[in-house]
Amino acid sequence: MKQLLRALKRCSVVAAVALAGLSLQPSAASAAPAPVVGGTRAAQGEFPFMVRLSMGCGGALYAPNIVLTAAHCVNGSGNNTSITATAGVVDLQSASAVKVKSTKVLQAPGYNGKGKDWALIKLAQPIDQPTLKIATTTAYNTGTFTIAGWGAATEGGGQQRYLLKANVPYVSDTACRQAYGSDLVPAEELCAGYVSTGGTDTCQGDSGGPMFRKDNAGAWIQVGIVSWGEGCARAGYPGVYTEVSTFASAIASAAATL
Repeated sequence: MKQLLRALKRCSVVAAVALAGLSLQPSAASAAPAPVVGGTRAAQGEFPFMVRLSMGCGGALYAPNIVLTAAHCVNGSGNNTSITATAGVVDLQSASAVKVKSTKVLQAPGYNGKGKDWALIKLAQPIDQPTLKIATTTAYNTGTFTIAGWGAATEGGGQQRYLLKANVPYVSDTACRQAYGSDLVPAEELCAGYVSTGGTDTCQGDSGGPMFRKDNAGAWIQVGIVSWGEGCARAGYPGVYTEVSTFASAIASAAATL
């Protein structure tokens, strides 16, 4: 059951995320819940590395022409021109949005639905936006993290038009295992959220997006990739993220082949 949730928890139904349908989501209204559950609207340019992918996932610019996302968002590796990356805006309907097609996809070698949840998407042309560096050690795998995305406002809800953000605290492997038991892969996954109260989390459609924080120099650094969890923002069930530092060298090597 929880293995199934790995594929469904953060990933949206492709048909539900067509940009034409985003106007139906009134996320701009102050009374509406946030796509990142418990979040607030991100300012234009606040997270310029954020990318929305047409299959219903998020991602971050690893390089001007490469997006880092989740393995469960793609179907294997190889040439692929079917994905559109939207970047440069918080409003997906903005006339300023930059849209670029994919050319190749590289899914994490050995990915089988448990752990190793990362993938790279090569773009047909570079996007002129800042990239997000990734953590290469575990030094930043604690503290408070930022999450952002265009995913569902509530568990099972539709996708949103505006980018939302929220902060979530680190959750230890021990505490996370109390929720997920052997489904958690501590060496490859990192947990974050408000375990006792819930209320703030990523949700369907946020898959593949980055979890990040400031490094010692005050720059954003990616420590996680939105992966899976049980429901959205449920008390007792933190979000589970791919631990980027574990795969930093593999990601770099893979990117060099694209």
